Amino acid sequence: MLTENMKHTYSVCPICLKQIPAVRKEREGEIVLTKSCPEHGSFSGVIWRNRVDFAAWRGEVGSGQREDVPDCASCEGLCGSHLRGTCCTLLEVTDRCNMNCAVCFADPAGKADPDLETVKGWIDGLTEPGKTLLQLSGGEPTVREDLPEIVAYAKQAGCKYVQLNSNGLRLAEDEALAKRLAAAGLSFVFMQFDGVDDRVYETLRRRPMLELKKKAIENCNKHGIGVTLVPVIVPGVNGDQIGEIIRFAVRCSPAVRGVHFQPISYFGRIPAIPADSGRFTLDELMDEVVKQSGGLVRKQSLAPSCCDHPMCGFHADFVVMPDQTLYALTGADSSRRETEAGQGCCFADPAEKNREFVARRWEIREKETKRESCCCGEPAAASSPAPHTAPEPDMTDMETFLNRVRSHGFTITSMAFQDAGNLDIERLRQCSLHVYKEGKHIPFCAYYLSSWEGIGQ
Repeated sequence: MLTENMKHTYSVCPICLKQIPAVRKEREGEIVLTKSCPEHGSFSGVIWRNRVDFAAWRGEVGSGQREDVPDCASCEGLCGSHLRGTCCTLLEVTDRCNMNCAVCFADPAGKADPDLETVKGWIDGLTEPGKTLLQLSGGEPTVREDLPEIVAYAKQAGCKYVQLNSNGLRLAEDEALAKRLAAAGLSFVFMQFDGVDDRVYETLRRRPMLELKKKAIENCNKHGIGVTLVPVIVPGVNGDQIGEIIRFAVRCSPAVRGVHFQPISYFGRIPAIPADSGRFTLDELMDEVVKQSGGLVRKQSLAPSCCDHPMCGFHADFVVMPDQTLYALTGADSSRRETEAGQGCCFADPAEKNREFVARRWEIREKETKRESCCCGEPAAASSPAPHTAPEPDMTDMETFLNRVRSHGFTITSMAFQDAGNLDIERLRQCSLHVYKEGKHIPFCAYYLSSWEGIGQ
C-alpha cells in the first residue's frame, strides 16, 4: 500500500526531457510511474512488480512534493540540494570501442582520444588524495595503449582505488596488458559478463564471447587483479541465468570478487522505446537472485544500498567457503559479523562507507602471494554441492574468520540505472556515482540521460 508520502515525485518528459511532476500508482498488482508533459502527452511505466514489499524496502526516504525541488536532470553538476557525496567518480578516457553492442549507454562518436596530459589534468582535478575511487570508462578504455600510464598517474595523484570498466576483450587477448595494469596499480576490473552461454552474447554483443570472458578472468587472476562480473539483465534474453551467473562467479572465487547486476535501462543506443515487458525491475531481480541461487542466497541477506536511494540498488556481502557455499555477512542475524569484518564502522558520509565496503571486497588484498588457480568451468547445478578437499575453516575463530573475509570476500550487488521513461528526481538527488566532466561531478543517470524522440516503438 502506497502512503501519500510515497506517491508524489518529479520525473522528466521522455521526449523533451523537461522536469515534470510524476505520481507512483498501484495498477494491477504493480507500481507504475505516471507523468504528463503539456507538450508531448502522458507516459507511464512499471517501476516495481511487488515481488518485494515496496513500502518496507523503500521506507520513508522523503518526498518530492516540495515546490522547490531543483531541476536535477538538467543540472551541469551537483547542485546545493544534492543529498550525497561522491562514492565513485567515473572518468571517460575514450569514446572508441572494439565492439558494437546492440545496447549500450555509451554512444561512440568516433572522436579522437583526449591526450595523456589532458587526462592527467582531469585526474588532478577530481582526486581527493587518499579517498577517491576512480572508475576509468569509455567507450572501451583498453583501446588506449597508454592506459597503464593513466592508471599509474591516478595512483600517483592520490586515488585510493582505480577501477577499470571493460568488456574484457583486450584483457583476454593480451596478458601483457593485464600485467602492465597490475604493475601500474589497478585495483580491480568491472567486467561485462552477461551469461554462461554464447546465445546470450550473440544476442546482446553480436558475437560469441564466453571463452574470452574466462580467459580475461584467468589473466587478471595471474596478476592479482580482482574481477567483478557485471551482467546486464534483459527480459527474455538472460533473466533465467541469474543463478547460473552467481554460481559461475562463486566457482571462480577468489579471482572473481562478486557480481554486480544491472537491469537493462534504455538510454544511449537502444533499438526501440521499451514496453513494460522490456523492464526488469529491482524487486524482480532480488526475487530471482534468491530463487535461482538454489539456496546460496537468502532474502534476508539483501539490503538496500547504504548511500543511494533504496530503489537504486541492493548489496549483499559474503565469504565463499571451500564447498562453494556463501557465508552471509549481511542480514538480520549478521550484525556481529558485519562489525568484525569492518562494515560496522561509523562514517560521516554514507558515500565514504559504501566506497570502503565495495573496495575492500573487490580488491585482491595479497597481491604478492602466489595466486590460486582460477576455476572458470561451467557452474555447478544448484542441487549439487561442488567437490572440495580443503577443510572447512572455523568461522567462530576471529583470526580464521578475518583471514577468510580478506581472501574470499564476495559481494552480490546491483544498480538499477534510470532512463527517460522511469527517471525519478527523488532517486537522482541521492546518487553517489558521479561522472567527472569539465571540472564538474554529474550524477550518472543525469549525465547519460537521452531523449526518446525519433526512436521507433
